[in-house]
Amino acid sequence: MGKVPGLVKLCSLLLAPAMAFAQDVTFDDIQPILQARCVMCHAGEAAPLGLQLTSLDELLKGSSRPVVKAGDPAASELIRRLKGQSQPRMPMTGPPFLSDTEIALFEGWIAGGLQAGSRPSNATVAPAPLQRPPAGQPVTYSHVAPIFASRCVKCHSLYGLMGSAPEGLRLDSYVAILDRHERVRVVPGASDASELVRRIRGQSQPQMPYDGPPFLSDEEVSLIADWIDQGARDAEGRPAPSPVGSRVRLQGVLGEGWTLDSLPLVIGPGTRIDKSPGVGDYVEVRGRWRADGRVEVERIRRR
Repeated sequence: MGKVPGLVKLCSLLLAPAMAFAQDVTFDDIQPILQARCVMCHAGEAAPLGLQLTSLDELLKGSSRPVVKAGDPAASELIRRLKGQSQPRMPMTGPPFLSDTEIALFEGWIAGGLQAGSRPSNATVAPAPLQRPPAGQPVTYSHVAPIFASRCVKCHSLYGLMGSAPEGLRLDSYVAILDRHERVRVVPGASDASELVRRIRGQSQPQMPYDGPPFLSDEEVSLIADWIDQGARDAEGRPAPSPVGSRVRLQGVLGEGWTLDSLPLVIGPGTRIDKSPGVGDYVEVRGRWRADGRVEVERIRRR
């Protein structure tokens, strides 16, 4: 069986310092890691801080300044980010972050003078396309995580571009997305009742991602909605528990019979109704999710 060059180098780096193998490491060896863990965010005009990692030329260009310094891994911002010496640590989707062995490969490449490898320096690699499950299989978190990573995590993470995550919403892990501490943004089994979906559709304002347009494509929105409608399953396919009793905050158009864009609402004696909302008005609803698939409204107001 033939040997995979990158794998051989990785195994070698387990046994000796990166500097000893620096002359052997080229961009060909680190490119698969960039493709798998970095390009999903660092590509195109929306790349954080303008840093694109889709080609050697783009990596060497850096952002406002170079992120790699030939011969000096310790002084290279790329290495500092991968190790967490500079914040936020990269990849933004971690943990898990890159392994020590993977980081050592980057250090070896930088120490060896940033060798180009076999491909043209301007040859680009596109982010992996969306993957839907085979027919008959449910959508899981693994299918939607790349969308959150490429368009949302840059802000909605512990150390995002806007500081702390806006409204406390982190989208950098399955657990964080389903958090219901302050209010629930994803209602498993009910995308129409999920604030996350309403934001990316533009039913709730401001529409997300905040750096749009372009916003998410119809295919991306559909995949996220399907994931939620099918139970917001984790990467192993286990459905999330129902957040009955959790707070929700939704915006939309008020319809006949107390509905919000067809989502049924429950108005009771304790409901606070502000600014006399009527059918066709754009309103904000605050309430709690019920087991019968309706929102028990605590407050509704015309916006």
